[in-house]
Amino acid sequence: MHPTIHSKLPNAGTTIFTIMSSLAVEHNAINLGQGFPDFEMNQGLPELVSKAMADGHNQYIHMNGLPLLRERISEKVKKLYNTDVHPADEITITPGGTYALYTALTAILQPGDEVIVFEPAYDCYIPQIELSGGVAVTIPLTAGNYKIDQALTRSKITAKTKAIMINSPHNPSGAVLDEDDMKFLSDIVKGTGIFIISDEVYEHLIFDGKKHLSVLLYPELYERSFVTFSFGKVYNCTGWKTGYCIAPPMLTKEFRKIHQFNAFTVFSPVQFALAAFLENENEYLNLGKMLQKKRDYFKELMAKTRFEPLASYGSYFQIYSYKNISEEKEYEMAVRLVKEFGVATIPVSALYKTPTNNQVLRFCFSKKESTLEAAAEKLLNV
Repeated sequence: MHPTIHSKLPNAGTTIFTIMSSLAVEHNAINLGQGFPDFEMNQGLPELVSKAMADGHNQYIHMNGLPLLRERISEKVKKLYNTDVHPADEITITPGGTYALYTALTAILQPGDEVIVFEPAYDCYIPQIELSGGVAVTIPLTAGNYKIDQALTRSKITAKTKAIMINSPHNPSGAVLDEDDMKFLSDIVKGTGIFIISDEVYEHLIFDGKKHLSVLLYPELYERSFVTFSFGKVYNCTGWKTGYCIAPPMLTKEFRKIHQFNAFTVFSPVQFALAAFLENENEYLNLGKMLQKKRDYFKELMAKTRFEPLASYGSYFQIYSYKNISEEKEYEMAVRLVKEFGVATIPVSALYKTPTNNQVLRFCFSKKESTLEAAAEKLLNV
């Protein structure tokens, strides 16, 4: 007799990002699927990491994160959102934003608790909920502009609703929450025990004069929220897997109970480097302008193809429709683009639990101009 694993994720397979990236390698395709830059970060940051290692900062650091780094984050939050968050009691450094989301969900969920998830959604959300014994209640965002359907959302709230997950700027659509959305969220959770899990890893990647409306701007929301961020998305170093979670003291206390028995701490030299690098606020304040130029340039190139752009106001991504090209399902279209035309994308349908086919694909434009040019040239043939 052999031991048997009873899978905690029986319906989960290989992530779509891995599938498409593997196909890109196999077919020597340009990868506009997975969300990472192919250009270098500011070289001052890795130099600071090297210096930290040379200076001997190579041992375990405080479980909650380097105190100086948490102080710098607190100062940044005050400048950006005019909100006071205590570095000792409300900020925890984590090995990436995804880890922060998982830890927050694990801290609050009991078996049978329901979590509202707006689809399409970053693919880790639902598996993380299910691993903690929760039930994901999915609500489709309005196709085309990816807005929250307020009436439908109200109808899905029950006595079992434990949390609502939000993501702005939104992956995969690039949509951003506005004042009406934030007022709606405040109204529906008022007087309830519902938590907010706010994924804000693209907080600085926002375009066209839009403003990032962080949960940190709204005291009535923040008091029940875990707000997660990523340094990898801010400084173009996604492989460093370093982020943080901001939450009120009582929520942070529970968050850290989980954190201490999981990762416990985060790579020390990077924390020293980030603490120093955060002093230059222009490095993150100018990020949106730089990425908007890339979005606009890619859109200009794509205007010569038969793909039609949907609005993107933030993130690394823009969704394009191929409804005038083919009636194929999104996965089939995405695979054909890799094999026949040499460009990898992400079928947005893969980011829904409920089967859907809106004939749209997600493109990552956080690439060198030469990469975008080469991809667009290939897509002219579609």
